[in-house]
Amino acid sequence: MITLEVFITCAVTGAADSVRKNPNVPVTPAQIAESALEAHAAGAAIVHLHVRDPATGLASRDPSLFREVVERIRSKNTEVILNLTGGMGGDLLLGSDHAPLDFKAGTDFVGPLERIAHVLELQPEIGSLDCGSLNFDESIYGTTPNYLRSMASAYRQKNVRPELEVFELGHIELAKQLLAEELIAQPALFQLCLGIKYGAPATAEAMKAMRDALPAGCLWSGFGIGRMQMPMVAQAVLLGGNVRVGLEDNLYLDKGTPATNWQLVERARAIIGLLGVRVLTSSETRERLGMRR
Repeated sequence: MITLEVFITCAVTGAADSVRKNPNVPVTPAQIAESALEAHAAGAAIVHLHVRDPATGLASRDPSLFREVVERIRSKNTEVILNLTGGMGGDLLLGSDHAPLDFKAGTDFVGPLERIAHVLELQPEIGSLDCGSLNFDESIYGTTPNYLRSMASAYRQKNVRPELEVFELGHIELAKQLLAEELIAQPALFQLCLGIKYGAPATAEAMKAMRDALPAGCLWSGFGIGRMQMPMVAQAVLLGGNVRVGLEDNLYLDKGTPATNWQLVERARAIIGLLGVRVLTSSETRERLGMRR
């Protein structure tokens, strides 16, 4: 059932090799903070943050880079809700068929607490949890139920709200197990991630199936990647969810036109308005999430 009020999350930069494809993808802490603030000014209540190595543009999990981004944002804005990724450090690039454990360059696989060291140090309002493993063409993103138990417990000790990122139905079942074990406070906050290759497709049917599998009373957002980003904005609203946009998930405003984060938020806001739905402010979103300031 359509909701009459939704909040927008902007995923500002992501971890993909996207810098060479769109010059607007922010790289340095200063650029990431500035882009996050622009997205908030355009209507995003929450900004989802990764960091990148300023020298190479590649994804990083360096806590000092996260610290600089957070400090730059908070020095100018105490309203926007910060959501730091907890999804780095799970990448496995297997070796040859004869020596699969001779991992290729680019492998970055660490334990659960090292993956979220920056979250535990900086204590943002939200930290993401990728609720399961996923195949990619050249790699595997790997996590285990016990890794997630450790991460969820550490989040709870630091009063960080987990955002449960789910890429297929099995991930929802794993998240439900964590809820049953009372490792995650109710109501849970889910993010339905659609369109990632070998995960759930960015279709109305897939989003509805995942929505229907969620535990009763939870809060959720959804997104699609690439050209399906804006169709999934409308679909999420129609199914009673909130929305996510941003350069992590989609690089173009229109075909051939590189986007900025604030433009994607502005486009999403227009779609939401045309559906007769109001966009919540950061303050109102905090109230809906029962969240500390």
